[in-house]
Amino acid sequence: MAKIGRLGIGLLLGILAAAVLFPVCFAVTGAITSQWELEEYLAPVLGGGSGMAKWRLLPLAPTLRSLVELLLDSPQFFAMFWNSIKITACVLAGQALFGVPAAWGIARYAFPGRRLVLTLCAVLMLMPFQVLMFPEYLVLDGLKLLDTHWAVILPAVFSTYPVFLMYRFFESIPEAVLEAARIDGAGHVQTFLKIGLPLGMPGIMSSMMLNFLDSWNMIEQPMTFLKTRSLWPLSLFLPEIGLADAGVGFAAAGMMLLPALLLFFLGQDYLEQGIAAAAVKE
Repeated sequence: MAKIGRLGIGLLLGILAAAVLFPVCFAVTGAITSQWELEEYLAPVLGGGSGMAKWRLLPLAPTLRSLVELLLDSPQFFAMFWNSIKITACVLAGQALFGVPAAWGIARYAFPGRRLVLTLCAVLMLMPFQVLMFPEYLVLDGLKLLDTHWAVILPAVFSTYPVFLMYRFFESIPEAVLEAARIDGAGHVQTFLKIGLPLGMPGIMSSMMLNFLDSWNMIEQPMTFLKTRSLWPLSLFLPEIGLADAGVGFAAAGMMLLPALLLFFLGQDYLEQGIAAAAVKE
């Protein structure tokens, strides 16, 4: 019975894994599928045709034409790509500059209202963008930042999610270690730099990775705050794709997926630690 149970669990996990991986396989297959095949398969969905859309796991006539066209004849793709790099890099730098010290202060210093601040961070973390969209729009409009990259960067920099996540790791540092540093004459800044940062590095790295994925894939914020097309990030390239350039769209989806896959394979342990820490109830 135990063997049957393990077999059933393995089968269920295999089915779930296949369901998760199917969109990735779909994008990869579409990137090497000929345009005429894509038009035939997807016409009922993207072209206003009749009948049901269909798909083949392996294309009849594999080709790299879409990828070549994307890389050599799509300047809009590269403009959006560098916009995404700029936005993501600025968001991560801002979170490292402001979020890390904030998380350390909440975790290691007792001050009036500390519990309230932590609760507020958790509440704001749980609020979807749709709830905060209008207040953020009004603030950004008052600061004359609408239709600039700062309209997307600044709200993400001061997100409470990385603070809440890193707080968990900083809080887990034994007090005896910090007390020993203070006895040795280390001040607040030295304790933070020499003890807090090294021991809290798993939390910092997991936070940066999760926020990279969030910033790289954000769609609603740039759609709301950016009107000039030259400022759009790569995440807004795909909604512009139609049936006539479906192959380029699949190739772009694959290219956009590459940084996330690379990050996952390089920092899987950090990501798992961050997700586990965020799931722990206060």
